[in-house]
Order: sequence, then structure tokens, then C-alpha cells
Amino acid sequence: MWRYRDRNRKRKRSICVLSSSKSSKDMENLGQFDVIVIGAGVMGSSAAYQAAKTGQKTLLIEQFDFLHYRGSSHGESRTIRATYPESYYCRMAIESEKLWIDAESEIGYKVYFKSQQLDFGPANNSSLVELINNCKKHSINHQILDRHQTNKHFSGRIELPDDWIAVVTELGGVLKPTKSVAMFQTLAIKHGAVLKDRMEIVDMITDEDRGGVLVSSRSGEVFSGKKCVVTAGAWVSKLVQNVSNGGTILPIQPLETSVFYWKIKKGYELDFTIGAGFPSFASYGEPYIYGTPAFEFPDLIKVAVHGGRECEPDKRTWGVDKEGTTMVIGHLKEWIKGRFGDRVNWEDGPVMSQSCLYSMTPDEDYIIDFLGGGFGEDVVVAGGFSGHGFKMAPLIGKILVDLAVGGKMAGEKYDEEIKHLKLGRFEGNHKGNKKSFDDQVRLK
Repeated sequence: MWRYRDRNRKRKRSICVLSSSKSSKDMENLGQFDVIVIGAGVMGSSAAYQAAKTGQKTLLIEQFDFLHYRGSSHGESRTIRATYPESYYCRMAIESEKLWIDAESEIGYKVYFKSQQLDFGPANNSSLVELINNCKKHSINHQILDRHQTNKHFSGRIELPDDWIAVVTELGGVLKPTKSVAMFQTLAIKHGAVLKDRMEIVDMITDEDRGGVLVSSRSGEVFSGKKCVVTAGAWVSKLVQNVSNGGTILPIQPLETSVFYWKIKKGYELDFTIGAGFPSFASYGEPYIYGTPAFEFPDLIKVAVHGGRECEPDKRTWGVDKEGTTMVIGHLKEWIKGRFGDRVNWEDGPVMSQSCLYSMTPDEDYIIDFLGGGFGEDVVVAGGFSGHGFKMAPLIGKILVDLAVGGKMAGEKYDEEIKHLKLGRFEGNHKGNKKSFDDQVRLK
């Protein structure tokens, strides 16, 4: 559950001690910034870029090495799509695609590789029905195909059961995660941001002398920020709970998930590439399965289950979960056999796997809001991206900076995007947003 209690009374003494224990000269020597961003995954790096780009003196802090593999922003591929059963994500994805292209133009290289997007499943699947309704609502150009039309559209490469349908849209493709994070960090530096890694933040208090916040690292460094954005991924709930002295509990559960790569059989290697018109895809049902064209590794296609097992982010198994993995691979074998036939080697199982983290909320929706309480509008927190947030990073970075700098008045222009993503939805309702379709993430 989410809860908040005023922390000023408990922390006021420590604030006064900090202020009185430093001379004026010491306080002047503190690193002083307009915006401090904590967490340098894709969301934090995007926010740092947006802040610096708008002229804010910006500091981006990461507890591990930059571009590390311990969170949710690494690897070689993420899908991008505008097709969602939740209407508010459709708008966000459409705007995000434009911002991805703008960032590519500024950096001078590509991180977004476009393909069609294919969503398919049983014709009566509630998520797929809502997805189609949202395509109509948001004027997303789409085709609805039966099994025969789908097979023809993709030249015999995808086979569907009789009672399934497919939705084909043009906004789809692959994003390169590690390359994307590096792009945002490079652009942030270009616009004057300061970046610091291997620096764990352990405390944050209000700065009673100058306003804003004071952010402290485990190594003893203190930074002053007029505003702060917290985007610490799977660690965000732990960090927020710590800096609020236990007063704020974010309903975010880290999950460890594994993605799998499967060998394409000889003679079919080119058929599954973007160049040959193969799409990024999502299969609705139990379980929800997704994947990308053969792109990041020669002759391998990524096919995985959208889900994972609960974990502590610092104590994960790194994919060593024999029982759970065997079950998931069993589902995937049957699915690949049914959809791709003898074109992909499902018999021998995946040839490679990678471990990643999700940060799940109960309703699978993001959290974007002011931390509130003693911090007022000076601290914005973002997390719980639930395994489907990467594509939205350019827009979310922009929203976070606008909220931090402009406060609630600036947030009004994003009301349609974020009114479903605020912390208040969990007050008196631990499940959050009520939806008319089934959960998509599988817990294993």
C-alpha cells in the first residue's frame, strides 16, 4: 500500500544540525544545481537531457557504473508500439516516437529501427478488443486480419489459430536500450549537465536555508538542488522509504525476468529480419508473449514471456530458477511451434537468455507524481514502469522536468497523460486503477 506521514517533525532536528554545523563558506562550496536527477537509467538520463536542454543546471547521479546491467535499461532491444488496451498510453507512445526521432537527429545516429507492429490473440480477448477500440479512438492506422489474411500479409511466416485475429499498425520496431541511455547521457553532457556514477544516495532533506533539497551520498558528498527527480528503477521504493524516514511506501515490487533468444533454422534467417518486413509483436492471452525481429544477434529471434518472479534487486538469481524457467520455456516452445512452425528451432530450446528487472505496480501502470509531504513540489518521483516503459522515456523525461521546474501548474498540461499515474490512486485502494481487461504480466 501507499501511505504518507509528515516527516518534518522527525527530521527537523537533523536539518538544523546539518545547517548549523556548516559555515557559510562550507555551504557555498556545496554542489548547487537547479535540478538533481537520481538514477541514470533511461528515464533519469532522458530527464537529465531535457533539464539541461532547457537551461537548467543539472546533476545526474547513478549508484552503479553508467550503462550497467543490473537494472531495466540495458541490453540490445526493446519494442516500441502505440497499441495499448489503456487509452492514455497510446497518446504517450505517439508523442514519444516523435521525441525519439528528434533525439536521434540531434545525436547523429540511430537508436530506433522501425518496423510494423503486430498484435494478435483470440478474437474475444478483452485486452485485444480494447486495443482495437483505442486504435479507432486515436486514429491509429490499423488493419484487422483473420488467420488467412495474416498468413498472406507476412508471406506465410506467421500462423494463427482459427479463432484468432491480428492487428497490424505502422508504429512499431526496435529500440537499442544501452545505446539509447548513452545517447541521452551524451546529449545531457552536451547541454552542460554534470554526471556522476558509483555514487549511492542515502538521504535527502529539505534545505531550510535556501529552499529545495539537500541530497547526501554514502561517501559523504552533499549536493543542493532547487528541484529533484527520483528515477531509481527497482530501487526507487527503497530509496523513497529511506529518505521519508519510512513515511512513504511506494507499491512497487521488483521482478526478475529472463528474455530468450531462439535459433532461426537454416534457409529462413533473412525472413525474420526488419528488412524482410518482419514485425515487432505481442501475443495476447495466457501467457502474454512478445518479441522482436532478428536484429541484435545474427540468426536469433527474441521471444519471451511478459512476466517474472518477485525479487530483491540486490539479491537476484540472474536467471537461475530451474523450475520457473522450465515452465516458461515450455510455454514458449509450444507458442513458437504454433506461430512459426519449422522455421525456428523450438525443439532444442533457447540458445541464449538474459536477465532483466521489472518494477511492477499492482495495476501495471506507472507512478509519476510529486513526493509531497515535507518536500512539497520540490521532489518528483517516477517508477513502476512495469516492463513496458522504455519506449516512453523521451516523453516521460520531459514530463518529469516540467513537473519539477513548473510545479502543479505545469502538470496541468499533462493531465490526460498522468492523471491515471498519480500516487493518490492507491489511497484506500491498494489495487490502483480498475481495468476492464485481464492483467498481462505473468508471475512465476
